[in-house]
Amino acid sequence: MRIAVTGSIATDHLMSYPGRFTDQLVADRLEQVSLSFLVDELEVRRGGIAGNITFGLGKLGVTSTLVGAVGQDFNDYRAWLDRHGVDTESVHVSETKHTARFLCTTDTDLNQIASFYAGAMAEAREIELKPVADRLGGLDIVVISANDPEAMVRHTEECRDRGYDFLADPGQQLARMEGDDIRKLVDGAQYLFTNEYEHGLLLQSTGWTKDEVLGRVGKWATSLGAKGVQVEAKGEPTLLVEPPKEKQKGDPTGVGDALRAGFLAGLKGGLSLERSLQLGCTLATVSLETDGPQEYDVERDSFLARIAEAYGDEAAAEVGPKLR
Repeated sequence: MRIAVTGSIATDHLMSYPGRFTDQLVADRLEQVSLSFLVDELEVRRGGIAGNITFGLGKLGVTSTLVGAVGQDFNDYRAWLDRHGVDTESVHVSETKHTARFLCTTDTDLNQIASFYAGAMAEAREIELKPVADRLGGLDIVVISANDPEAMVRHTEECRDRGYDFLADPGQQLARMEGDDIRKLVDGAQYLFTNEYEHGLLLQSTGWTKDEVLGRVGKWATSLGAKGVQVEAKGEPTLLVEPPKEKQKGDPTGVGDALRAGFLAGLKGGLSLERSLQLGCTLATVSLETDGPQEYDVERDSFLARIAEAYGDEAAAEVGPKLR
């Protein structure tokens, strides 16, 4: 199964605030908000949604192709991904812009305030998928994750035109894109991924009902945080998969990307929808326990033990042969 993952490639600047953001907000002064937080820690991590997903796939022994735009400062990051089993040959390198940067501050309640510098990511709209498919001998599924909005629309339209199956994962870009473009991103997707907030925002922005969305996609997966992930499909019962219990809580950045990576690895291995989601939820839990979206590791025996504990020995027996 040849997987191409399009989307943002960025460095993450992650800060921890030793309090609650809500304690700093004054209800009758929200029309002019100017907040300054003294943070305790700063970590600079490799990230970006496409980078995180391909990294997670690599940790599970699945090589996927990263498709996105970066700056000349990408060399160290490229070497890191290459070492972790990611195909970076289809990454576009800008001659003038820096690699995108994500800045995020997390408080003690795990609320986050974030901003994003696009930089070279804007040049992702220049990337065509056919040369990627030609190099790989075809594409079995293309992930369209949050990226330059024009790039997302272009890649989705090319998937429809060329008959590539695609997974729509619009993420944070739902808040800034117009309804017509969001409808273009969703229509015809084999899989649609959102979180609970994005689920409602997508319906509001497109003007579609849930049934209308389900009539345009194969399956709609909605992550529910600690409750796991639910999958809906037209004419089918809703499937809910709960995650394994975490041993500790780290920074939540990138947990959703790990979920998607595990899910895709399950599809690659020929696992059922439910097993693929269980694999994704387990990888997401491992990611949650670690600070940084690409700092976790997958130790095969302990990973399978967690699957067995959460989902039973049969699940672990099915997943085990698919792991490196």
